Amino acid sequence: MILTAEVYGVELTPLGPIIYYTDNGEKINVNDTVIVMSEFGMDYGKVLIGKREMSIEDIGYDLKPIIRKATEEDLKNIEEYEKEASKAIEITKELVKKHRLNMKILFAKMLMERSRLVIYFSSKNRVDFRELVKDIAKEFKTRIELRQVGARDEMKFVKGLGLCGLKSCCSYWLREFDSITLKHAKRQQMMINTAKITGPCGRLLCCLKYEYDFYVEALKNIPDEGSTIKYEGKNAKVITVNVFLSRVTIYTEDGDTISLPFEYFRSGGKNVENNDNNRFNISDNGDSDVFNGES
Repeated sequence: MILTAEVYGVELTPLGPIIYYTDNGEKINVNDTVIVMSEFGMDYGKVLIGKREMSIEDIGYDLKPIIRKATEEDLKNIEEYEKEASKAIEITKELVKKHRLNMKILFAKMLMERSRLVIYFSSKNRVDFRELVKDIAKEFKTRIELRQVGARDEMKFVKGLGLCGLKSCCSYWLREFDSITLKHAKRQQMMINTAKITGPCGRLLCCLKYEYDFYVEALKNIPDEGSTIKYEGKNAKVITVNVFLSRVTIYTEDGDTISLPFEYFRSGGKNVENNDNNRFNISDNGDSDVFNGES
């Protein structure tokens, strides 16, 4: 039996993860501000996903109910909290300079009833900010939480443009980050040039993931560029693999350059023996010897 619940999706920080809360019986619409309990205490956020039924297993964590839809008084207080948070950013930046700390202040949020001030920052190193926290606490007379974020999450607050000239995905709509490795670039036949495959954050481009599955499927059973195959009983080197034209160009030991369709490899011999990292020995299956191993 699958357990489900009627939930709303709430954003607590800009482009942060959507947190699901159960229905409290009030009429709540998308873009309404609601009061909820977060990991930091009584918090507020914007409803981005209207009421829907979801599997508790899919959500993956214990659900809490929405405390209430924000009242007029709540909204006035939140406006003041946001002004205070903006002030906290400027004061914290000055205190960072005072303590000579290597950290960049990105965002701050004052929780409901001024119960806690959460400040987000980035740094390439570990930072001892104990004295900084004491100074901030003296200024705002509340509990202080400093939360370090990674390079990709930093871009959510900084904003920027990608290499494509458009707004960077992580700055404007991407909430969660997949693991991106060099295999994503290699499989898409991209030149491994750091300047071309890294984003403003200094990490591999998130968009390398978007078309990766297409390339994996399109190049299934197709030999890699630079590999050596058997063609009509003789060695041949793969010169180019054009995924858009679905053709492989090979250079035979007789000096011939031949263009073969992908179907030639997919419909050929089935037994592939790896002799080394760059050579395949294909057994006969019909009239010709072909590569038919997964690259």
